[in-house]
Amino acid sequence: MTWTLPESWIPYWKAAMPLDVALIQMNSGPEIDANLNWAETQARAAARQGAQFILTPENTCHIRHPAAAKLQSAPAEEDHPALPRFGALAKELGVSILLGSISINLGDRIANRSYCFDPEGRIAASYDKIHLFDVALPGNENYKESDLVKPGDKAVIADLPFGKVGLTICYDIRFPHLYRALAQNGASIITVPAAFTVQTGQAHWKPLLQARAIETGCYILAPAQMGEHEGGRRTWGHSMVVDPWGKVETIAEDKPGILRTQLDLDRVAQVRMNVPSLQHDRAFTL
Repeated sequence: MTWTLPESWIPYWKAAMPLDVALIQMNSGPEIDANLNWAETQARAAARQGAQFILTPENTCHIRHPAAAKLQSAPAEEDHPALPRFGALAKELGVSILLGSISINLGDRIANRSYCFDPEGRIAASYDKIHLFDVALPGNENYKESDLVKPGDKAVIADLPFGKVGLTICYDIRFPHLYRALAQNGASIITVPAAFTVQTGQAHWKPLLQARAIETGCYILAPAQMGEHEGGRRTWGHSMVVDPWGKVETIAEDKPGILRTQLDLDRVAQVRMNVPSLQHDRAFTL
């Protein structure tokens, strides 16, 4: 005798199943092929361990210095080896993959672009980083991302088999209105692939991620770059998963590798019911 799950139970059963996620922490060098090879090896290992959603950090393809070297070495979208490679990988493994960001040559500048692949290997969504890292830090540590990168102007949500995923990149984390908009439009997970500096990472990385989770009632998934890169730039690492209540579920060690955990997506609805702040906007004047 065979027993079939009643159709009315299926949505509940799907929602109740935990989502196994894997964040790949990287130390990207200047060579695209070497970085993609390493990321693919880690993604395969994560899938063997049961991961259903695999995420890589900002600048997965390469980190170059100076900016002119990055522009010269960045392929156009139609020529970028990461796209067919990770699309085929997602289909082969039957998983969703967030390619945290890669550099897309636009001619005079690049796009810092994130791609989300579904388990069929299709691009479910792509997102161009909106907020660019133009800062002057203490100790004469200066960055002007806008010299190289053309900013995006559109917020993006990917529809994946397990739900809606809002896409952001690194410096976006300092702009809470973007995260609120993504949550109010259905996102239950928001991704923050990053290459945070050591100085800002030590001070701000964890509290910013927790704040965005608390404000939105979303899971925040933040795969990061770590270590020293070409030109002496150093990134903070500490890839992290934060739950909708602001609790840090897991945090990466100070080395490249895989960070895995399971998400209880029912918790998103529970937290938003307890604290329904996404429904409490009020008009005001200043």
